[in-house]
Amino acid sequence: MQDFLRARYKIQEGRPYKARRGWSPEMADAQPFPSPTGDLDRDALRELRLPRLHSWKKSLLRSKNAIITGMYPAGPSSWFIVVVGVMSSTYGKVDPSLGIIAKISRTLGRMGYMSSRTQNVVSGVLFGTGLWVTLIVAMRYSLKVLLSYHGWMFAEHGKMGRATRIWMAMVKVFSRRKPTLYSFQTCLPRLPVPALNDTVHRYLESVRPLMKEGDFERMTALAQDFAVTLGPKLQWYLKLKSWWATNYVSDWWEEYVYLRGRGPLMVNSNYYAMDLLYITPSHIQAARAGNTIHAILLYRRKVDREEITPILLGSAIPLCSAQWKKMFNTTRIPGEEMDTLQHLKDSRHIVVYHKGRYFKVWLYHDGRLLKPRELEQQMQRILDDSSEPQAGEAKLAALTAADRVPWAKCRQAYFGRGKNKQSLDAIEKAAFFVTLDETEQGYRKEEPEASMDSYAKSLLHGKCFDRWFDKSFTIVVFQNGKIGINAEHSWADGPIVIHLWEYIVAVDFFQLGYADDGHCKGDPNPSIPYPTRLQWDIPEECQEVIEASLSSATLLASNVDFHSFPFHTFGKGLIKKCRTSPDAFIQLALQLAHYKDMGKFCHTYEASMTRLFREGRTETVRSCTTESCNFVLAMMDPTQTVEQRLRLFKLASEKHQHLYRLAMTGAGIDRHLFCLYVVSKYLGVESPFLKEVLAEPWRLSTSQTPLQHTDLYDFKRNPEFVSSGGGFGPVADDGYGVSYIIMGENLINFHISAKFSCSETDSHRFGKHVRQAMTDIIALFGLKF
Repeated sequence: MQDFLRARYKIQEGRPYKARRGWSPEMADAQPFPSPTGDLDRDALRELRLPRLHSWKKSLLRSKNAIITGMYPAGPSSWFIVVVGVMSSTYGKVDPSLGIIAKISRTLGRMGYMSSRTQNVVSGVLFGTGLWVTLIVAMRYSLKVLLSYHGWMFAEHGKMGRATRIWMAMVKVFSRRKPTLYSFQTCLPRLPVPALNDTVHRYLESVRPLMKEGDFERMTALAQDFAVTLGPKLQWYLKLKSWWATNYVSDWWEEYVYLRGRGPLMVNSNYYAMDLLYITPSHIQAARAGNTIHAILLYRRKVDREEITPILLGSAIPLCSAQWKKMFNTTRIPGEEMDTLQHLKDSRHIVVYHKGRYFKVWLYHDGRLLKPRELEQQMQRILDDSSEPQAGEAKLAALTAADRVPWAKCRQAYFGRGKNKQSLDAIEKAAFFVTLDETEQGYRKEEPEASMDSYAKSLLHGKCFDRWFDKSFTIVVFQNGKIGINAEHSWADGPIVIHLWEYIVAVDFFQLGYADDGHCKGDPNPSIPYPTRLQWDIPEECQEVIEASLSSATLLASNVDFHSFPFHTFGKGLIKKCRTSPDAFIQLALQLAHYKDMGKFCHTYEASMTRLFREGRTETVRSCTTESCNFVLAMMDPTQTVEQRLRLFKLASEKHQHLYRLAMTGAGIDRHLFCLYVVSKYLGVESPFLKEVLAEPWRLSTSQTPLQHTDLYDFKRNPEFVSSGGGFGPVADDGYGVSYIIMGENLINFHISAKFSCSETDSHRFGKHVRQAMTDIIALFGLKF
């Protein structure tokens, strides 16, 4: 997402095989190859056989899940019920097929292979199966029609009408069978193309408070001319695409917003999530890594088996689950003009970075996943390894942190053969990437602001060469046991990664746990082969490119001004007493804070999801409205009374909630205009209106981190179990990026980013204005905090 906003302004592992018995790293040079005799021969054959068996099992499981998903909303037993019902009725001298069974029987009789009785049975089964398939299609279509209705979102909170209740009941009836992760995919409606005039009208309404009178009149003229001349032609092509494409936005969004971006992924695109705010379950780095990796593998198994329940709104309305498919075994591959996403069906290893060295770690042993204590053992072996990095190895990942073109050229020139290719393949084909960081991070009571700012910057960019920014995600484990995640953006949006992250920290704390001494539960297993050092032969010319990339990335990272802080004064518990949504409250507070900080209003981006539709991703909520500006100005005017300010607050919050609902239901502004712009480029025509729209900078870019796994933990029993949330880099050179997460009833965590190079912005100053704006608004309601 952030890329678009800115655009708008076989492994040679050193040793091929290490015997599980009688080998140590010190013996590598003396005994590079074990003798293939006796037990070693059997061990080797087993190690070759087990992955193949594992692959077959996964293929069978995928086939089974595909069949079950294809039946939804019916189940496997429904076929038996329908067929038995048909056969029973025929034996009862009742023909439910209206003569179709008899026609099938006569057709079978012409073949001359079956007796009369067999013909009747087979024809009944065939008709029953056909009837069953027809019922599935009818049920699926009915559910899709029901899910196309979104009027329930616009009903007043707590006042659901009778028609909406009936509709909700029907949705539950059609989807009452327990769904798997992808069960609803074929039942979800397609994202509709909004009416052109509606989009143009909403756009003009959104920019009215941000433009001077003359500028607004000029933009109105451009918009009206577009709506009657070029716009209808572009709209026709876009509707044509929407008829055959699963989603008319998502493929172009992924390609043009992300994969065609030539700038650095680090800071500009990748985002991060933090560990628990107050709790560190274990301060042993290897132990925390062991539990974290094992929890991720448990989650991956649930994804592979489609055991994750689709996320539902209001306990009934499903959200699209398509983005889960590329969570694991995925890497963004650089190209000179466009990157590609490489996704594998399976990967049996991870790659771990520590002190400039890369290690390949197998995730299975004897046909099973490594246990947490075994993974801790592997991580400790890496931490204890005293070998030095090879030439060019230590800062290799800086290539993934800087511009894409040098990395693409370097990859093609120096990593296309030999040990470099084999080692790069190990990284790119890994399930995910892990960094054992040498620093200590996390919230410290004695330095709350400095510690959180350092933590955020470390997760966002680190040293610029100790995270593999191309991987779908990198797990970072710090020396004091704190963890974090850095995620690449093109394959999925924040809520998908956060769902994984919430699962990890909850399973680590509540399910896996640690022994009294801080180590993972269980016993080490000395028979597991050591992690394998990846081997490199990086020429000096490539090392020069690495150094140049590092220099560029370091400049970018050092320019990031970050402020991350927990807001303890009050939370959503007090906000709900204002009879407004917490999100609307915070967005209005951000508008007030920005005006206090900059003395003006600006284009504001708030991310909303469109996953009510198949393969939906995001839409923009333009949070700066005429209503919000009127409220802010009233707050700044000492002559305004509390009653006047409260009235304007209510109007502004209602407007914001309405815009959010429009965005969620496919009636947003920006994705429609973006796609019209792409169509114009395909057709080779210029639109001054679209060109100006897409050139507008988002000087305030905001996003709420959703809390989705509330079923995994109880806030009342574990009030200290709160997430720090996550954030992203600044979007505009002269603007702010703001992320926030609402935790429980009494805590909101904020993450604010800006650039030191801009003299007008200051993340800490803006943070102070956010705190003050929050308290100023709650004070209007006379509520104590």
